[in-house]
This record gives sequence, structure tokens and C-alpha cells, in this order.
Amino acid sequence: MEAFHSITGKIAPLPAANIDTDVIMPKQFLKGIDRQGLDRGVFFDLRFLADGSPNPDFILNQPGWEQAAFLLVGANFGCGSSREHAVWGLNQLGIRALIGTSFAGIFDDNCQRNGVLTLTLSEEAYQQLSEATLDAAHNEITISLEHQTLCFNNQTLHFEVSALKREMLLGGGSAVDWTLQYEPDIAQFEKQHFAQCPWLQRVKGQQDE
Repeated sequence: MEAFHSITGKIAPLPAANIDTDVIMPKQFLKGIDRQGLDRGVFFDLRFLADGSPNPDFILNQPGWEQAAFLLVGANFGCGSSREHAVWGLNQLGIRALIGTSFAGIFDDNCQRNGVLTLTLSEEAYQQLSEATLDAAHNEITISLEHQTLCFNNQTLHFEVSALKREMLLGGGSAVDWTLQYEPDIAQFEKQHFAQCPWLQRVKGQQDE
């Protein structure tokens, strides 16, 4: 996945609470055998009209919020089913961070594993940022994961993220890559464990019964 260090971009408001993964990525886009084209499916029923044309009422289709890199989202964003396609699609659409007051647990974990930063702000900080997103002429912000700061309109907010989330996103590797950095420790544990419990280790040449 692409590493996240410091990114500057536009932020768009999507304040409705309880936006679930079926809204983010409708079920008809789950049929493919790969991840290609999922950016088309993101918020499909909101972004497009029945004839397939862009919905002018949807925020990401409006001048000043097009191609936003960040979304300011409502409470419990990403609830519903655990479909990882929702995060893949957001990433393909160019969304690098989601900022809100709460996120569904599995969705939050999927974001962490796929290069999308989720930031949980206090209600006060959320309202401060919300005011900035409403002005298309001044809706550019900078998020530094390294310094854990969010800067906009000459204001700076400090945020907290877990050490694991920060490490994985700064490194840009997958969960497997992150695990493999501890390979010597894993090998040492296996050696000690099998020495203490030798019956757990298959004998060379032994056949499964």
C-alpha cells in the first residue's frame, strides 16, 4: 500500500451518521474477480443519477470539492457488513484519509491495512474543521502523520492514533510485511515452543493419518 507521511488536499463534508458499507460500495460492485474499477462504485447511488450521469447535488461532484483527498464523515462511518471493497474503492477514488468522531471497528481495521488513514476527533475539533469544509475557496488541509497534526486556515489540530496504525501507514507495507519484520523473534519463539512441546512438530517423513 502507499505510505502516508504528509499529504495536502481538499476536504469534503459528508456529515450523515451511520453511512454503511453498502452505501460506500453497493453490492453490485462485489462481483469482480479483481479490484479493478471499484472507484466507479464508491457512493454510486449518491454520485450518479438513474441515467448514469453525475448527480449535481452530491458534494464530490460540485466545484471546489471535486477530487477531494479527505472526507469529513459522520458518526459510525463504515458500519454494516465488513466488505473490504469499500476501502479499496475509496483508495482508488483518491481518498487518503477519513476524519470523524467514530468509525465501525472492522471498517477502521480495513482502512489501516489498505493505506487509508482514519482520524477520530473530539466533537469540538470536529466542529472547528467542519466550518472549514463548507468554504470551497478555503477547504485545503494538510495532514502530517509523522507529526500527528492537521493544519487548515492557519489553525493546527493535534490528533492521536495508535502506534500500530501510525507504524503501518508510515511504512506503507502490508500486514504481512509488518509481521515479517519480527521474523527472527518468530523463529526463536517456534524453536523454544517446539523444544518444550516436541509432539507438536511433525517428524520428517511422517505421513498424515
